Amino acid sequence: MKCSINKIFLALFLLGSSSLIANGQPLPKQLALKFDLTLPAQDQNMSFGDIQWNKTGHLFTNMEEVSGGYEIAEYDPANNFSRKVLVASSSLIVNNATLPVEAYTWYPGTQKIVLFSNSKRVWRENTRGDFWLFDLNSKSLKKLGNSLPESSLQFAKLSADGSKAAYVSKHNIYVEDLKSGTIKQLTTDGTNRIINGTFDWVYEEELFCRDGFRWSPDGQSIAFWQIDASKIGNYLMLNTTDSIYSFNVPVEYPKVGYDPSRAKIGVVNVQSAQIKWLDIPGDPVKNYLPRMDWAGNSNELMVQQLNRKQDTCRLYLVNSQTGLAKNIYEESDVAWIDLNYFWQYDRVGWDFINSGKEFLWTTEKDGWRHVYRLNRDGSNERLISKGNYDVMDVVGIDQKKGLLYFYGSTQNATQQYLYATKLDGTGTLISVSSEAQKGTHKYNISPDAQYAVHGFSNYQTAPTEEFISLTTKKRLREGHSYNLTAEQLKQYLPNPKSFFQVSTSDGVTIDGWVIKPANFDESKKYPVLFDLYGEPAAATVKDSFSPNSWHQAWASKGYVIISLDNRGTPVAKGRAWRKAIFQNIGNLNIKDQAMAAKEILKWPWVDSERIAVWGWSGGGSSTQNLMFKYPDIFKTGMAVAGVSNLLTYDNIYEERYMGLIPQSTEAYKQGSSINFVKGLKGNLLLVHGSGDDNVHYQNHEMLVNALIEAGKPFTMMVYPNRSHSINEGKGTDEHLFNLLTNYLLEHCPPGAK
Repeated sequence: MKCSINKIFLALFLLGSSSLIANGQPLPKQLALKFDLTLPAQDQNMSFGDIQWNKTGHLFTNMEEVSGGYEIAEYDPANNFSRKVLVASSSLIVNNATLPVEAYTWYPGTQKIVLFSNSKRVWRENTRGDFWLFDLNSKSLKKLGNSLPESSLQFAKLSADGSKAAYVSKHNIYVEDLKSGTIKQLTTDGTNRIINGTFDWVYEEELFCRDGFRWSPDGQSIAFWQIDASKIGNYLMLNTTDSIYSFNVPVEYPKVGYDPSRAKIGVVNVQSAQIKWLDIPGDPVKNYLPRMDWAGNSNELMVQQLNRKQDTCRLYLVNSQTGLAKNIYEESDVAWIDLNYFWQYDRVGWDFINSGKEFLWTTEKDGWRHVYRLNRDGSNERLISKGNYDVMDVVGIDQKKGLLYFYGSTQNATQQYLYATKLDGTGTLISVSSEAQKGTHKYNISPDAQYAVHGFSNYQTAPTEEFISLTTKKRLREGHSYNLTAEQLKQYLPNPKSFFQVSTSDGVTIDGWVIKPANFDESKKYPVLFDLYGEPAAATVKDSFSPNSWHQAWASKGYVIISLDNRGTPVAKGRAWRKAIFQNIGNLNIKDQAMAAKEILKWPWVDSERIAVWGWSGGGSSTQNLMFKYPDIFKTGMAVAGVSNLLTYDNIYEERYMGLIPQSTEAYKQGSSINFVKGLKGNLLLVHGSGDDNVHYQNHEMLVNALIEAGKPFTMMVYPNRSHSINEGKGTDEHLFNLLTNYLLEHCPPGAK
């Protein structure tokens, strides 16, 4: 990789997975990059932030810069971190230039590495590009799918024996014989609307599905999703700047109340290209298939099904030869079934243990997010994690010692610690993280759970990194750590940040953080800017090192910055907290924010006449509702890319939290800011990108029309053809943040009075 591995780790550490989500999608790029990530390293130690563990054991690989390029090396921590070069920089020369590798996958058993380069964006991520195969035995490098269009391949991966590679190109699945170079097309019906081996917009956006096929363990067949989006309506974005004549940019997008795309799962024989479709019960229009994988052998698949309302989950064990599906598990919730977000990327939603005889599953059915152990057929369900706490993320499994490792926080929902509990459900909760280090801990645990990369930070401690023995907690190597001096810390955090709790008149205790000017004087009155999100997809109040330069600049000008996590945010406070927002987006979260702000206004140094609020995406929606519903509290608002009419958003996200139409029509009406514009009294800035494929530009224009009809003055800014992140085009970032800053300075003057 050309960008610093160290900086990548730091960025991920600072933000955390949950805070990267906004309205079901990653936060706009600017918000992620408004952190001062170029902290001066205080050491020359190896960075462990981007290592990749081998699938078993504890060997790991790392891509490292060397003279003349970079190379991939394998390390053995059990042998004093002995280093073996797998791919030398001299082996990565193509056409007299170094191949720009962006990612790689190492297959130790086959002595082959698959390299990814020349990537292109597909909706949110760069999942399309070129794949190259490096053979360690022959030291040869060759491009996969050479007869297919450049940068058209997705998710290339090898069969178990390393003889074949499979990949997707233009919504069809191909398999390539690595010895002969012969390419066979396994599916032939792929189009823009019939999608094999990957997913459409909404499955990717809201169910976190991208890689849509799985090799069988024996390498004889491939299981894959097919998405039929042929009956989904197009939202037409209008491009008016890239040619003399404007043109439409269609986005296949299922809105609230409209049928979703149909999904089915097939198993294709690699030799014959014959497909067996799985017989999953239920109408595809009324159900989703978000998770699937081989069930520990080449004869059965595990498939998760969610109904349209997403309040019922079923697990099926399916015979891959006959397609016959057996329902082995089912649960329902009066609100929605959480899709186990923590298992969304590198795991499928369950883990088989005990040689495939049992599996682990997570549910909130007892009021807390807990892990259960079930037999392969779904019988003999046992609770593993016992107590009034949440398992927020499963991090590792040590089957030999019978331990489950997971993230949680039993005392403070703004922090994160590593815990362990016995897989048989006996014994007490084990605290792995040091209790002396209050804040956010992150671990990258080896598959055999012997070693881990441990990272730590809190709001006033820059990230540290160490390679440890997980069992002894002993540091084996120090990684890149930022041991900032007091002077350096003040450079990045010139204005102090602290955490607090506030209880509302409704008896709700809400976590928050506050940044005050360095020269804060309690005897004076200060303007307050509330920075919020407020929807079920993200929390903003995290005790981690996050020197946001924009916040610091505002505080230096004389503003107090506050952020609050209302009910419904995905924090470790139990199911009731997280699901209180069901059918109440735009109401309960808004009320919590407003009632907390009402209590904060009682603080003697708060200037009640200078109260501002801003947010992006779901935060933009919240800002609009606060300005309309609680105008006596919030005097100035800046709403970026907000949803003004909940009916315009995609069905999977909105129907999960708000229910189905027509039963929940009133809930949608009450949650949509467009219906409450008459309440506006203060200053409102609306910002949107006309090329937003997520929160469509129609939200902006519908709200503008409603404000005009109500005779309400407001300010607006449209960024032509910019997406939801509003970061495309030269100068866009700087222009946008200057716009927001100047609006705040004008309408909510800074400084103590």
